[in-house]
Amino acid sequence: MLTFKYAWRNLWRNRNRTSITLAAVTFNTAVLIILYALCQGMMDDTVSNATNISFGEVQVHAPGYREKRSFYETVKNPEAIVKKAQAVGADAAPRSYGFGLAAHGAKSAGAQFWGVDPAAEKKTFAMAAHLIEGEYLADAPGMKVVLGRKLAHSLGVKPGDELIVLVQAADGSLGNELFTVAGVLKSMGEEIDRSAALLHVDDFNELFVSYGFTHEVAMNSHGKVKPEVLAASINSNFKGVKAETWKELIPMLADMIHMFDGMMVVFVFVFSLAAGLGVLNALLMATYERMREFGAVKALGASPWRIVGEVAAEALLIALVSCAAGVIVALAACAYLGVHGIDLSFVGGNISFSGVAFETVWRASLKFKMIVTSVLSMSVISLLAALYPAILAARLDPVQIMRKS
Repeated sequence: MLTFKYAWRNLWRNRNRTSITLAAVTFNTAVLIILYALCQGMMDDTVSNATNISFGEVQVHAPGYREKRSFYETVKNPEAIVKKAQAVGADAAPRSYGFGLAAHGAKSAGAQFWGVDPAAEKKTFAMAAHLIEGEYLADAPGMKVVLGRKLAHSLGVKPGDELIVLVQAADGSLGNELFTVAGVLKSMGEEIDRSAALLHVDDFNELFVSYGFTHEVAMNSHGKVKPEVLAASINSNFKGVKAETWKELIPMLADMIHMFDGMMVVFVFVFSLAAGLGVLNALLMATYERMREFGAVKALGASPWRIVGEVAAEALLIALVSCAAGVIVALAACAYLGVHGIDLSFVGGNISFSGVAFETVWRASLKFKMIVTSVLSMSVISLLAALYPAILAARLDPVQIMRKS
């Protein structure tokens, strides 16, 4: 304890230099934690958008369906798959897909029609609340349609407008129906925004004469079950289908998360190195100023290890005080950014990556490991930075120092 007491006194011999060093390390610590939390918040929001709004943690298809998108490649016995998912602890929503043409007035556009069970979708996903305007599909069929944001803009429609739909039905006939626009979705990714048109499954079956074709079962446990466990349960119990996790279905998003982990290692190194250089500069200057003192202490019998310990204690005190202040600043900033975030709407429009929409408000998500990692890295680098001035002071020759003085 005496070592730290003397180290603290020595630090404040030059108040200006110590204050500047403490401020620099505090700033580096706070910025590192805030940056870490913001990046983590972006990752959390992106994965949440992918899994909780529409995509799901696991999707089940017929083998080869995702490559061919054939209307006749269907999931067999979807009811049993839904029950199995529920038994494991996840909710599930069966879906049907078909392509066709949507028109309003003189405008028309290609669309991918989704046949959905609104009750199952509301239980499994948050899409029903993810609307710009209007309302989601009712639980009962009613010839209503919910459109993707860009598709609605291309057609120039709003809730209450009528939409003519023209498709090739399963039996080879021409499906032609009039639907009313019920609502328009917020941005959910490029594919959904540009082409999605959601119909009640009964309306879909009537339009496509599809006899209950199911092309996908999307599952979401809301984090209660690991996607890999859920997919393995389906694959081991059902033949002729393929269950895949969101990491397999959106590999670019999974890679981005791994890249984020690597990027944060670089950030930690860079910020810690900058802080370490500040500590090194301060202690090196202090060592040269105290050469005569170190020489006298050695002449009185102090061991080199004692001198090394004193300098290292100064570095550790700088790190601990600065990190404590940096953590306090970061906690306050992250508390604010976690609620209010940073508005990114100025970039113009919505941001998406690999078909998944990012939130236009960038919020922070602070985790305990971020604080521990930042504090440990700053402390270790500060101690390493103290080694050179500590060894320099420990190797002084008392006689030569006294002579020069």
